[in-house]
Amino acid sequence: MKKLFKFLKPYWFLALVSPLMMAGEVLGDLLQPKLMAKIVDHGIESGDMGYVIRTGILMLVIVMIGGFFGVFCAYTAARAAQGFGNDLRVYSYRKVMALSIEQTDKFTTGSLVTRMTNDISMVVEFVEMLLRMCVRAPIMFIGGVMMMLTLDLSFGFVVLCALPILVASITAILMKTTPLFSVLQKKLDKVNSVVQENVSGARVVKAYGQEEYECQRFYGVNDELRSTNYRVLKMMALFSPLLTIVMNVAVIAIIYIGGYQVKIENAGMTTGAVMAAITYVTQILMSVMMISGMFQMISRSLASAGRINEVLDSEPVIIGGTKTDGVSDCAVEFRDVAFRYPGTTGEPVLHGINLKIKKGETVAVIGATGSGKTSFVNLIPRFYDAVEGSVLVDGVDVKEYELSALRNKIGFVMQKSELFTDTVENNIRWGKNEATEEEIIEAAQTAQAAEFVEGFTEGYQTMIAEKGASLSGGQKQRLSIARALLRKPEILILDDSTSALDLVTEGKLQRALKEKFASTTVIMIAQRIASVKQADRIAVIEDGTIRHFAPHEELLKSSEVYRAIFDSQMKSGAYAEGGAAYE
Repeated sequence: MKKLFKFLKPYWFLALVSPLMMAGEVLGDLLQPKLMAKIVDHGIESGDMGYVIRTGILMLVIVMIGGFFGVFCAYTAARAAQGFGNDLRVYSYRKVMALSIEQTDKFTTGSLVTRMTNDISMVVEFVEMLLRMCVRAPIMFIGGVMMMLTLDLSFGFVVLCALPILVASITAILMKTTPLFSVLQKKLDKVNSVVQENVSGARVVKAYGQEEYECQRFYGVNDELRSTNYRVLKMMALFSPLLTIVMNVAVIAIIYIGGYQVKIENAGMTTGAVMAAITYVTQILMSVMMISGMFQMISRSLASAGRINEVLDSEPVIIGGTKTDGVSDCAVEFRDVAFRYPGTTGEPVLHGINLKIKKGETVAVIGATGSGKTSFVNLIPRFYDAVEGSVLVDGVDVKEYELSALRNKIGFVMQKSELFTDTVENNIRWGKNEATEEEIIEAAQTAQAAEFVEGFTEGYQTMIAEKGASLSGGQKQRLSIARALLRKPEILILDDSTSALDLVTEGKLQRALKEKFASTTVIMIAQRIASVKQADRIAVIEDGTIRHFAPHEELLKSSEVYRAIFDSQMKSGAYAEGGAAYE
């Protein structure tokens, strides 16, 4: 928790004022029973209504002053806590954005969402409570005890007997509930993960008729969360009846002690003093209850703070260098590269990769499913780092580049098209924030997206549903390609990103790329021979390594794998149709 308090520094003045204001409110509350005792003893019993009215007005004034302090404390505490929460949330989000892909995979999406929302909210509530209740409860307790002892020392015996019972009971309850708070947050992680998976994959769930199965899976994790909550709440439910019993016993004891002394002449005890003592003992025990609630909140917020710190303490695995550019005729080069995914053992996904791609060259990558094609291109923008060898861009090792400089050179269109809930124009503009409307239209035309976009009622201002749910697969891919083309990258990577396009549209796209992006180095992954045959050279990946790297005609003679793919597509007619489409 101490690490997180640095986010409270900009609000130190508000954080300092809040406890002072709360102290003023509590002092007002502590004076009320004393004044009430005077009204009873000196006003009502003597029949002096003037004294009653004067003291009553004084009580009202004190209440108003205390109320002002209370409202001002609530305002300053809320401002400080919410400012703290805003800064912590922004910093945490930036940290999440800086993490490498392997780190976000490790945390899981559901867990990161919980940490960014529920856990931070829990810590914000604790900070606000710290600035209010952590001042109110101790002052109320100490002040109440002192005020009670000024009435009669014998009342202190009642408090002395009641407190150990309460403290021991509260301690026992907290010792059992505290470990459950971390468990509770993990159960909430699971619920969020299941919800996130099923909402984002709703079409798959419905297509396979698995609604009932997924509902049962949700019921399972939700029941676990409920059961853990029940365990905590059952134990915490003991607080209220326990406090009520102890409080009522204490009140009875004070009435008995006070009443007995009132009967004795010259004992110095008055009816007003007994009434005041009852109020004070209630305030004292209520402050103990507040303190116990504070400990409960502390336990819960410490669990949340620990989870937040796990994110904040995670240093990005992929750290950029200092170089921003390089000079070489070779756009991309792989030197004895091997790669395995973090946390895995056994044979590497890629090994012995040696490859040179010239500037302006179009290179295709083809191979069987699971052969390592996507892993191969993921090493270029440093989504992952090679475990052996070097990957060079413009003659410079990618590890020596500033990450932003490296990735600004690259336009990456992934297998799964990621679109955002925004307009078509803004989705394309992601490629270049300062792009003009003309540049956006030109990128859409090159990507063969302009025709269907202009067919929308609102054109480029049409809103796209979450994850592009309102678009077809081919439309999403073309918008993703337009986004990459907008930045006019030096290297364009198409990771099987034309798979949803028909061969005619893909042929138009390939021709447009050759005309308008002749100087751009294109690396494309595809499954269809028709998609790759026009490439300058084709890399055939087999068993995690590049077996052959040559033009189409040469591969037909030298590569058995390539020839097998070609023959299978010839039989299905895909190649013939593709050839016609590309002519």
